[in-house]
Amino acid sequence: MGQLSLIFVWLLFLSLCFNSCPTSAQLSRHHYAKICPNVENIVREAVKKKFQQTFVTVPATLRLFFHDCFVQGCDASVLVQSTANNRAEKDHPDNLSLAGDGFDTVNKAKAAVDAVPICQNKVSCADILAMATRDVIALAGGPFYEVELGRFDGLRSKDSDVSGRLPQPDFNLNQLNSLFKANGLTQTEMIALSGAHTVGFSHCSKFTNRVYNFKSPSRVDPTLDLQYATELKSMCPRDVDPRIAVNMDPITPRAFDNVYFKNLQKGKGLFTSDQVLFTDPRSKAAVNAFATNSKTFHANFVAAMTKLGRVGIKNAQNGNIRSDCSVI
Repeated sequence: MGQLSLIFVWLLFLSLCFNSCPTSAQLSRHHYAKICPNVENIVREAVKKKFQQTFVTVPATLRLFFHDCFVQGCDASVLVQSTANNRAEKDHPDNLSLAGDGFDTVNKAKAAVDAVPICQNKVSCADILAMATRDVIALAGGPFYEVELGRFDGLRSKDSDVSGRLPQPDFNLNQLNSLFKANGLTQTEMIALSGAHTVGFSHCSKFTNRVYNFKSPSRVDPTLDLQYATELKSMCPRDVDPRIAVNMDPITPRAFDNVYFKNLQKGKGLFTSDQVLFTDPRSKAAVNAFATNSKTFHANFVAAMTKLGRVGIKNAQNGNIRSDCSVI
């Protein structure tokens, strides 16, 4: 059996854990069965309406979930607005590029849930964000999966907590692994979650160092496909408007698929932290396995998302349920 076949079997084995591994004691897929029995349908309909208005709903909500869970856990702390006495997470420089459509998606879903009397102030913003994230993935053609519920909303949101907690576009594999390990996630799970870059966009400033200022004779990152580098230069000239954004996946930017990994095989990863997953021999086999089989990617992505959703969850002792997601 070849190396790729062995990797495929191993990844499939890991993904099977999703259906049988124990969940976090507090979380349950049926948490709201008696509290707000129709909550998932309510959230899904609200998300679908927002999705029909703009596709940005998908990457914006997905990125919001990642940025929330990586800082103080999945507790909706990234949704909190700053006040005169507190500078919140969302105003940290690493979060300023979070698209407003993500926040709007959660707020609209929260309003829809609270409009049902039996559900009013019973469903946390953290759980609504987790459900909305699952729903946007499915709407973009990705896998639909059951979401564990029962999170409480955090009581703290400070911009100082964000520093050093989020992956950066220039990270190498060691830096990525270290950051994800701090959240209890393995290298394989990190690679699977990186597949979320199959949708979404980035502003030019996050990657133009790879086409203009790289430490090589040509000033272009040699791991970049030359034609792709030329395209990036045309989309992002040196004096580009900072608001201009480029698709993370140049081939199928509006589909949640495994083309992201196929792009990496061709030198078309937008960030250094994307392309390194293929150029580093320690992670290359997993990239090849996900590029070869979309079911393997989807299964591993769902398992990793479920595990991510358990990070730093709050309970009744150190959290509550906000009536307004932006206010603690």
